[in-house]
Amino acid sequence: MRLSMLIALLRPMGPVIVGISLGFTLSLLSVTWVDEPCDGDGGGGGALGATEGMLMMAQAGSLKGARKPNSISTGTAEHGDAGGDDFQPRIVPYNKPAQQGPPKKVFRAKYASTELGIRERLFVAVMTSKNTLNTLAVAANRTLNHHLEGRLIFFTGTRNRKVPHGMFVVAHGDERPVLNMFQTVHYLLEHHVTEYDWFYLVQDDTYTQPDRLKMLVDHLSMGHQVYMGRPEEFIGVEAKGRYCHAESGFLLSRALLLKLQPFLEQCRMDIVSVRPDEWLGRCIIDHAGISCVEEHEGLHYNYFEMEKNVDLNGEESLDFKNALSVHPVSSSEQMYHLHRYFTERELQKTYEEIKKLQAEIKNISHVAVDGNRSSVWPVGIPPPFQPKSRFEVLRWDYFTEEQLFSCADDSPKCQLNGADREDVADVIQVAVAELNKKYSPVLQLSAPRLVNGYRRFDPTRGMEYTLDLQLQAMTESGHGQAIEHRVHLVRPLSQVEIIPMPYVTEATRVHVVLPLTSPNRPVALRFLDRCASNLFELGENAVLTFLFLYEPAEAQKVGTTDIFAEVKAKVAAVERRYPNVKIPWISVKTENPGFLRVLDIVSRKHPVDTLFLLTTADTVLNSEFLNRCRMNAISGWQVFFPVHFQDFDPHVAFPDGPPQAAPDLVREAGHFDRYAFEEACFYNADYMAARTRMTADTQENEELLENLDVYDVFVQYSGLHVFRAVEPALRQAYRNRTCDPQLSEDMFHRCLQSLHEGIGSRSQLAMLMFEQEQGNST
Repeated sequence: MRLSMLIALLRPMGPVIVGISLGFTLSLLSVTWVDEPCDGDGGGGGALGATEGMLMMAQAGSLKGARKPNSISTGTAEHGDAGGDDFQPRIVPYNKPAQQGPPKKVFRAKYASTELGIRERLFVAVMTSKNTLNTLAVAANRTLNHHLEGRLIFFTGTRNRKVPHGMFVVAHGDERPVLNMFQTVHYLLEHHVTEYDWFYLVQDDTYTQPDRLKMLVDHLSMGHQVYMGRPEEFIGVEAKGRYCHAESGFLLSRALLLKLQPFLEQCRMDIVSVRPDEWLGRCIIDHAGISCVEEHEGLHYNYFEMEKNVDLNGEESLDFKNALSVHPVSSSEQMYHLHRYFTERELQKTYEEIKKLQAEIKNISHVAVDGNRSSVWPVGIPPPFQPKSRFEVLRWDYFTEEQLFSCADDSPKCQLNGADREDVADVIQVAVAELNKKYSPVLQLSAPRLVNGYRRFDPTRGMEYTLDLQLQAMTESGHGQAIEHRVHLVRPLSQVEIIPMPYVTEATRVHVVLPLTSPNRPVALRFLDRCASNLFELGENAVLTFLFLYEPAEAQKVGTTDIFAEVKAKVAAVERRYPNVKIPWISVKTENPGFLRVLDIVSRKHPVDTLFLLTTADTVLNSEFLNRCRMNAISGWQVFFPVHFQDFDPHVAFPDGPPQAAPDLVREAGHFDRYAFEEACFYNADYMAARTRMTADTQENEELLENLDVYDVFVQYSGLHVFRAVEPALRQAYRNRTCDPQLSEDMFHRCLQSLHEGIGSRSQLAMLMFEQEQGNST
């Protein structure tokens, strides 16, 4: 009984005991037990410290024994048996890491598109010849270039010495057609394959509709290998696939050109063909395995083969109306007729799409929350600007057919001239045309007369007009009556385009030219002091040149009494104060008041890439304005004539208190002088080119040099963009000046206007006159 109870109690522990026993047995069997040699210095068991510390196998000096868990190794095999020796630490020497050089400068791309791998969509290559370069090639350039923004090159074997204006022509130097095709594809791979996704090759006797071509490539996947055009079978050659006929043009993707690049030279050596398009097609089929297709991704390459003496207006073929390319074109006139025909069709299609969208907007507006009120007029144009305060309310300007009652100089009334007059006439004409379109044939309106006109510029939508017109209405039965009708018109803002401008930098050196006459000597001393503090102390990249203008009587006394001696002494003092600054001067004796003759002398003494800044002694120069001069004057593109801020007479502007040292640019302190043209920024090359064009007129009229100033020369003879804008960083202090009576009539009138308007504002002058009248009356 007791035995059975004991067995019952031990039965659950049986597997545990068996497992522990088995584990000990297996662990003992896996250990190799060896005898350690006794320590030679000690005898008996008391000298067996190493044996108790570690079981070692003394064979080949290697450590193969198993040590006890509580033992510590006292040596290594490479030092022999070190059981009884003290542990000797091994010194590891410190090696200073090699000094790394300065971090390399990371050069990033100039444009984000280059760094991100963004490419242009389309590049067009036109195959031309020496005989058609000045005819068909010119017509192709005029119908394509402005749509492609200059991404167009003409390839020819040989060309004439004179290339047509505005065309980029590449001559290969060989008239063989196949070799020209090879050189053209090689040129595209070498210069443009990294910049464009699609390449369109076409002959100069083929008309291409540019809008349809751009629409086609905009909807094609740029990563595919595509060979697209008019497929043709090979003649007399066993080849798998078809090639694209060059007469209708064809598209090549960038991926296909890159795949063809390693085999292009091999194709030139191995493939024999007479036609260049067949040669290229065989090369593409052999090495890329791509055949010419007319349709890809559901998009079709539409082409049309035109017969001779075809009537464009009478051609009703659907293939002709939808054609992307038309071939053959026999003359430049026919090319222009085709371009006009297809452009009018595209314009009409655009108008139809606009009407369709307007109808859809009207239909959708019915289910909007606000109903028809959510649909603004005109449909598709942004809603009018909503002012948030009374200071943001847009002003309506009143006008008639002859006068405008909101003038730039704050006059209550001024004559309607120039672009404003043309604008009003155009608006009236459009209003009558739209009314006749609406009421015809019931009424025929004519003889418009503007009773009242209002206009305002809304920056969100464009120019708005409200016209009260008096019209002569004629019914179908012949009865006529004068009626008045109010119309509302909007001239919407068109698509905003970024005008490409050449690259300019603020590191350009500015050559400041100061013409100086004897009455301006005291002012020139103050001008030098301001230049020293604003330019020379800051190390501004500018050179100041004085232009001393002597009259004949003054020039004879230079040896004894030089009228500019004080100014020259001041120049020498400034040069001693700033050793790195050199202020040259040029002395000129002149009897004529015209400044152009003097400027010609300065121009001949400087390189053509010199940036000139003409200034006056009253002008206050600073770094901010010099940077604006550098950025706004672009060689071969633009000249800059800033409008400085002219301070009023302090006795008129501040009659009740002392004048401020540096008043703010407010209406009470001064105004931007629109009649002053003395300050100018331009490049010497642009001035010399304008003077060259002026030579013929000056030979006929010698007084022209005295009657024109620098501004007139650039406006009339340069062909450049004359940029005229207010310049807050450029200001002149008030000074009682006089106008030279020897100036031409126009320049003398501008000088008087500048002097009169520089005295004070209209309200200040009126208050001054009122106070004087009150004082006289008392």
